[in-house]
Amino acid sequence: MKKLVLAYSGGLDTSYCAKYLSETEGYEVHAVSVNTGGFEPEEIEQIGTKAKELGASSYTSIDAVQTFYNKVVRYLIYGNVLKNNTYPLSVSAERIIQAIEIVNYAKKIGAGYIAHGSTGAGNDQVRFDMIFQTLAPEIEIITPIRDKKLSRQEEISFLQDHGVDMQWAKAKYSINKGLWGTSVGGVETLTSEKALPDEAYPSQLTEKDGKKLKLTFEKGELVAINDEKGGPVENIEKLSSIASAYAIGRDIHVGDTIIGIKGRVGFEAAAPLIIIKAHHLLEKHTLTKWQQHHKDGLGNWYGMLLHEGQYLDEVMRNIEAFLEDAQRNVSGDVFVTLHPYRFTLDGIASEHDLMNASFASYGETNEGWTAADAKGFIKISSNQGKIFNHVNQES
Repeated sequence: MKKLVLAYSGGLDTSYCAKYLSETEGYEVHAVSVNTGGFEPEEIEQIGTKAKELGASSYTSIDAVQTFYNKVVRYLIYGNVLKNNTYPLSVSAERIIQAIEIVNYAKKIGAGYIAHGSTGAGNDQVRFDMIFQTLAPEIEIITPIRDKKLSRQEEISFLQDHGVDMQWAKAKYSINKGLWGTSVGGVETLTSEKALPDEAYPSQLTEKDGKKLKLTFEKGELVAINDEKGGPVENIEKLSSIASAYAIGRDIHVGDTIIGIKGRVGFEAAAPLIIIKAHHLLEKHTLTKWQQHHKDGLGNWYGMLLHEGQYLDEVMRNIEAFLEDAQRNVSGDVFVTLHPYRFTLDGIASEHDLMNASFASYGETNEGWTAADAKGFIKISSNQGKIFNHVNQES
C-alpha cells in the first residue's frame, strides 16, 4: 500500500481525508496531530480513537509545545511582534512548527505522501505546502478538500454514505487554542461591521478586583511571576490562566492573507499581549535608541515572513541572531496591574535601566555636559537645515 502521513486534527476536513484516502484511494494512512498547546490528554486520546475508526492504520500525537516556544515564540517576544499592531500571530505561528514536525515524521517512517485538509481559500495551504516542499521535495502532497473543491455538506454526505455516524453540526464559533493564544471565528468575522459577542470568547470575566503582578525577565525571557520561578512555557500558561479571568486580550485582527484577500478573525491572547507589552517596556529602559529602532523594523519583518510561510528562509536565522543578541541586557522586573478587560504597565526595575544613569534627569538637570556643550551640539545639529533653507530660500 501507498504510505501516507495525514496532518490530522479530528475536525470535519481531516476526518473526510482519513476516510477518503484510506477507503477510496487505498492509501495506508498514518494520522499525526501536533500539539502546540491547548490539548488535554483525554482530548488527544479521543482524536486518536476517531482517526482509527475512520480507517487510519496508526495515530501519533507529537508534543511540540516546548519546540514551538524554542523555535518561534521566544523570537516573537524578542521582536515584540504584533501583526498590524494587533495580532500576536497565535495560529499562523503554530502551523509552521506543525508542518515541520509532520514532514519529519513522514521521513522517519518512509512515507511517500503527505496530506492535509486545507482548502484553497486560506493561508494554511501555503504554509503547509511550502514547508513540505522545502524539506521533502520528494514527497508528494495530497489535498483532497482543495483539489475537489468540496463543500462542508459534500464532506458530511460522503462520511454518512460510508457508515461514519458522527455529529458534524457546525459549531456557532470556531475555536483554535494554542500556547500563544486562541483564534475565534464566527459569522460576525465574515463581514466588516460586526463585533464578536462576549459569549464567543472561551474565557469569561470572573475577576473584577484589580490584581498586581511582577513579571521577571532574564535576557528577554519570562522566568518568574511574583517571584515564583518557572520555565517560560510554564509561565505563559500560568499567566494565561490568571489574566483570562479578567477577559483580557480580546480583539479582532484584520489583515492581508498570503493569497491576496483581506481576512478578519477574532482572538483571545491574554498572556501574549501582556508579555509582549511588558517586554517592550523593559526594552525601552534597557536598550539604546538605535537598538530599538532597528529591532522594530526587524521584528516586523520577522512576523511578516513567519505569517507568509517563509520560516525556512535563511534570513529568518539572521534576524533571530540579531533579536537574541539584543536581549543581553533585557533583564529585570515589570510591574503590571490587571483590570477587567484591560491591563496597565506600572513601571520596571532593572540594574540595566538607562534612566538610572547619573548623567541627567530628563527635562531638569544635567551633570555630563555644560551649557556651552549643549549650545554647540544644537548649532551643529541644525547645520543641515540651515544650508538647505539658504540654498532653496528663493524657490
